[in-house]
Amino acid sequence: MSIKDNLTALKEELPKEVTLVAVSKTKPNASILEAYDAGHRVFGENKIQEMTQKWETLPKDIEWHMIGHVQRNKVKYMAEYVSLIHGVDSFKLLKEIDKQAKKHNRVIPCLLQVHIAEEESKFGLDKSELEGIVNSEEFKNFENIKVIGVMGMATYTQDQSQIRKEFAYLKSIFEFLSDKLLDISVLSMGMSGDYTIAIEEGSTMVRIGSSIFGARNYSQ
Repeated sequence: MSIKDNLTALKEELPKEVTLVAVSKTKPNASILEAYDAGHRVFGENKIQEMTQKWETLPKDIEWHMIGHVQRNKVKYMAEYVSLIHGVDSFKLLKEIDKQAKKHNRVIPCLLQVHIAEEESKFGLDKSELEGIVNSEEFKNFENIKVIGVMGMATYTQDQSQIRKEFAYLKSIFEFLSDKLLDISVLSMGMSGDYTIAIEEGSTMVRIGSSIFGARNYSQ
């Protein structure tokens, strides 16, 4: 099946209120343009340099989402154009995004990344760290970022009950923050292997790559 066919099938399956982020990392511009020509506009990258190169050459109405781990010293390269930063996992990173967004007179939407998996390798904040951030005076004074939701990645496992439990926990964090922050609307969870469970547990945004573009190319 073509990229267009894959996208069409996916969009027919996903509920209308769920945003599809097409994960285009390592994919060439031609593949992204194929998805673009099929009407898709939201793409996710995990390397700022690669995303910036694509932003410079591809149509300007594309929404670029930074879905990978973000190093603070690289925020400046995407502050001009990024539509949403998914993996905000520290107060220092929020502070840097606010600083760089100010230089471009922008308000950058962000998701706070919550650690929900059993794997230590996954990044993210725990509930007490989240509370510390949203209750701080400095956070309330940020003018160039807008926290619009939370993101989390479940453990890589075949145990669906565990995945469901982790997603349910993230939903509870989302609801907890909804009482504290006015702009919370995005619950980003679910990837190619587990997005159906994520949607059942309340996800409003899924990140899917291989089901659209085919197997990932790691050689680049």
